[in-house]
Amino acid sequence: MRPETEADLADMIASASGPICVRGGGTRGVHLDGAVLETGGLSGITLYEPGSLTLVARAGTPLAEIEAALDAEGQRLAFEPMDHRGLLGTSGAPTIGGVVSANVSGPRRVSVGACRDFMLGVRYVDGTGTLVKNGGRVMKNVTGYDLVKLMSGSWGTLGVLTEVSLKVLPKPETAAGVLIDGLSDVDAVQAMAKALGSPFEVSGAAHIPRGLNGQPVTMLRIEGFAGSVAYRADQIASLFGGMSVRVERDPETVAKGWAWVRDVDTFQGTEGDVWRVSCTPSDAAGLGAKMKLAALLYDWGGGLIWARVPEGTDLRTRLGAFDGHATLVRGAGQAKFQPEPAPVAALSRGLRARFDPKGILNTGLMG
Repeated sequence: MRPETEADLADMIASASGPICVRGGGTRGVHLDGAVLETGGLSGITLYEPGSLTLVARAGTPLAEIEAALDAEGQRLAFEPMDHRGLLGTSGAPTIGGVVSANVSGPRRVSVGACRDFMLGVRYVDGTGTLVKNGGRVMKNVTGYDLVKLMSGSWGTLGVLTEVSLKVLPKPETAAGVLIDGLSDVDAVQAMAKALGSPFEVSGAAHIPRGLNGQPVTMLRIEGFAGSVAYRADQIASLFGGMSVRVERDPETVAKGWAWVRDVDTFQGTEGDVWRVSCTPSDAAGLGAKMKLAALLYDWGGGLIWARVPEGTDLRTRLGAFDGHATLVRGAGQAKFQPEPAPVAALSRGLRARFDPKGILNTGLMG
C-alpha cells in the first residue's frame, strides 16, 4: 500500500482487517507481520518560512531534501538526526516522518534537546482511519493534549504521520573541537561533565575508548561565531591542564568527526549485536564496565552508550537494574525495546487501545 493523499491513507486504515507494517524509507530494517504501508507517496515540503524558522513537510519527504532546502538558507535541523543505513546495512532514504516517529536525535541533543523538542505540529491518521491534527506552526501553541510530543517516538503504533511542522535553527558560522587523549572511561565521563557544566556552551561530548588509532579519545564540540568559538575552545582546553589536549580548528574536520560519532561509524561493517543504552551520565562508566568485552562509544556526555557485543548477548541481564533502558538496535532473537514497568506498560496499552482500537498499527513492535 502506498497512499498518495491523506484521504487514501485514511481509507486504507479504516478498511484494514489485519496488521499493518508502517514503513517510511525502509532504513531501519523493521520487519513486522502484516501488509506493508509505505509513506513515500506523501512527500514534499508544503511550507518553509526561513524568517520564522518554520518548516512543514509531508511525512514521506526524504530527509536529504529537507536538509538541502535548509542548507540553502543557512539553516539546519538542530537535533542532528542519525543516518542508520551504515550501521544496519540497509538501503533506502531516511524520511522526516521516520525521524519523528522514532524521535531520532544525534550528539547535539545534549545541548539543544531531542527531535520532539523541535516539533510544532503533526497531522496523522489513527488506527480507526480518522485524520487528526494537533499543534500549530509556533512554539506557543500548546492548547489541548500534547499529541505532538506523544507521536514523536511512538514508532507508528498510535497513528501514521502524514505531515510534520518543525522549528529549525540557523547554522553556526564555524565549529571547533577539543580532543583529550588517553582518558579512562571514568575520567572521560568526569571530563565531559566538567565541560558541559562550564559556561562555554559545549554542543557535543563523546568518548571513544578505542578511537581510530586504537587509543581513547574524548571529544568536545564548540559552535558559533568565529571569535567566540576560538575563545571558548581555548577556555575549555585550559580546564584540562596536565592532560593531553588538542584543539581542532578546521570546521570540516570537526564536522566529519561528529558525523562519525552521530552515525556510529565505528561499528559499521562489523560483526555482533549493537545495543543503545540510555542512562544517567554519572552511571555510564560503571555500566560500561559491566558490559565487559563490549566495544563502546559514549555520547551525550555519557547519557547514551552504544555497545557492540557478541551475537546473542543478553545485555539487559548483564547490566541488571539501572536508571535507564537498553534497546537492541542491530541483532535478532531478543526484544528490541526494554520491557516497561507494569504501571507504565498499563498506560501504554491504554494509549494504544485508544488510538488503535483494532490493534493493527505496527503490532508487537513496542510490546
